[in-house]
Order: sequence, then C-alpha cells, then structure tokens
Amino acid sequence: MPKIAVPKIAVPRIAVPRILAPLLAGATYARLLHLLVGWIFMGVVLLVYPGTYGLTLTRIVAECVAVDSVLLMLAALIPATRRAEGIQARLLLVPDREQDIAADSSRGWADRWRTALWLIGRVALGSAVGMATVLGVNAGGGLLAGPRGQHYLLLLPVALFGYGWLVVAAGRLQLAMAVRLLSPSPAERLAEAELRAERLLERNRLARELHDSIGHALTVTVIQAGAAREVGDQAFVAKALEVIEETGRQAMDDLERTLVLLRETPAGANAVATEQPGIDQLPALFDTARAAGSPVEARIEASADVLPGVLSRESYRIVQEGVTNALKYAPGEPVGVRIAVRAGQLELRCANRLPGGGNRPPAGGTWPGAGGVRKGGKGLRGIRERATLLGGEATAGAAEDGSGEWVLNVRLPLRLGS
Repeated sequence: MPKIAVPKIAVPRIAVPRILAPLLAGATYARLLHLLVGWIFMGVVLLVYPGTYGLTLTRIVAECVAVDSVLLMLAALIPATRRAEGIQARLLLVPDREQDIAADSSRGWADRWRTALWLIGRVALGSAVGMATVLGVNAGGGLLAGPRGQHYLLLLPVALFGYGWLVVAAGRLQLAMAVRLLSPSPAERLAEAELRAERLLERNRLARELHDSIGHALTVTVIQAGAAREVGDQAFVAKALEVIEETGRQAMDDLERTLVLLRETPAGANAVATEQPGIDQLPALFDTARAAGSPVEARIEASADVLPGVLSRESYRIVQEGVTNALKYAPGEPVGVRIAVRAGQLELRCANRLPGGGNRPPAGGTWPGAGGVRKGGKGLRGIRERATLLGGEATAGAAEDGSGEWVLNVRLPLRLGS
C-alpha cells in the first residue's frame, strides 16, 4: 500500500511583547507560591496570638511582628532550617544557578543570623504581597458590585497588569534576598573547591593507573604476538601465549581495582580488590619483560616494609612505565633498573640502550625506536606528575655520557610519602 504524504502544517509562533513575557513565565507563579507560604505563616500566628478581636490595626501589626520575629529567630537556630529553606528556594524561586543558593545546614552563628534575617524578610515580603492581594480583591469586588460597576470593568485589565508586575517585582526581590542571605559561606565555597580539586586529582590518578597498567599489558601482548608469529617455534609460541595470558590476567585485575574505586566502594568492603601493587611485586613485572625478549637486570636496595604505602605503590607504577617504554621503543635491548634509598630519598633509575646505539635525539626532540617514536607523551608526563605530587622530581632523556642509553631518573623524598 503506497504511503500517503501528509503535508506538515506550520504553527505560527505568537510573538509576546517583552513587557508581557514575565507575566506569562512559569517562574513568576512559582515565586508567587513561595511568597504566599510566608504570608500563610504570618496568618497562622495571627490567629493563634494576638488575634484580631478588640484590637486596633496598629496593635495587631506590632504584636504580630514581634511574635513572628521571635519564632523565626528561634527556628533559625536549628541548623537544618537553613538547608530546608535553601532547597525550597531553589525549587520555587528558580535561580539562574542553583549553586548561588546553598542547600547545607548552618555551620556557625553567621549562618544562623543570615538564616534569621532571611526568614524575617521572607515572611514580611510575603505578607505584604498577601495583604495587597486581599485588599485589591476586596476593593475591586466592591467597585464592580457598585452601581457604576460596568465602568470600572474596563479598568480590570489594567489592574491585573499592575498586580502581575507587583508579583514579578516581589519575586525578583525575594530571589535577590535568597542569593544574598542563603548563598554559600566562604567556608562552604572553600570546601566545595577542595572537593572539586580532590575529585579532579582522583580522576587523574585513575587515568594514570589505567594508562600504566593497560598500556604495559598491551605492549607486552603485541610484542609477544609479533615474536611468536615471526619465530614459528612451537615451544616459543606456547611460552608467548602463556605470557600473554598472565599479562592479560594482571591487566584485568588492575582494571577491576580501578572500577572498584570508581564505584566508590566503602572502606573495608573489599580490601583485597582495592589493594594496589607495590615494589615487592616488581620481580613479576621484570619476569614479564624478560619473557617479552628484553633482558632485565634489576638491583633493588629498598624494602617495601620500610617504605610508606603510597611511595611503594607510586614507585611500582613509575618503574612499570619505564619498563613499558623500553619494551615499546627499544624491544630486545637490555634494561637496567636500580632502586635505592640515599640521603632520605628514594632513587629510581631505569635505563635501556637506544636502538642503533645513538645517544642524541634528532632535531625536534624525538628519539627513534623500533617500536615508534619516543616523544615524552602521556607516560612520561604521568611519571612527572606522580613525582611532583610526592614532592620529588623526574628527568628522562638520552644519557649525557655518550653511552647510548635512554635514562629515566626519579627522586622521591621519604618524609613526604605517607
């Protein structure tokens, strides 16, 4: 059955004058509701005390203001009041940015005083709008019910327009008061900035963890697979597959640890899954590199038992990245690793011969290798970031003595590793 094309009917958009746009906005009516809540509070207190029987208007207003102010100041002493008011203001006053209005409990007397001023100002402004609404309705109803009501009917649109702009102005004033009195305190702004910085550092750390562990596993896998294809010896192929399998398992473990951290597992819920490798696991890393065809000569003169945990973990990742770079850019070349403690510092040195024995980089600052071009990318940048965060330093480049080696030197102070 052939499809019948249905023509689309263009619905013209009605242009609303700018002077009428605020009167039709949903935020205006949400703010009106927020204002009327304050008026309702004043009305409830008025019915309980002092009442209206036998009192003049001046005395009613004076006593009601005094009672309301005392009750609101007492409510402001409760820390959770500020949080409740902040959440309500965010929902009904519709600020441009929610973070301009805090949604936290009071932390000190300054917050309590600001909350008290906000409550008193909110009830006062809401009561004024409420009273204006009642008086306007009563006056308008009396005029329309009079003998010349049909004449006043023509003024009804003007009255509604004026009342609408009264609500718009009062709502904007209420919002300005909320931003002024319920805004985050300097301590809260500092805490929020510190929280954002901690989250950024945590994301960067997890990115480095993934880069180091997964990058190392992929490098070893590619080298082993390529060598097995070229050699063709069954025993060598079996050994290569074994190394690839073991490396893949280690990468999966590292990935699982990282995912556990991303899920924010509570402390102690899975201590085994969140344990990070340290320098005591470096021998297994060196065995993997040797199986990939690069001889590794390691001299470790520091024990994981005497090193702070963070220093041991970061040292493992630094050495892992150094060995991975050697496998990637100089496969088959000997790798020398030295870890020692001297003069209150942990010294890490990872060196390998450059292919062809060259000891100077070409123009542009790059070092050619069998596996690609060494440009000091994310791996070396991650090493420098780790060293800087621990108060140390890291350098990498061709050796100055003409030995034809690429050398990575890292120094980390023991006193800052905690």
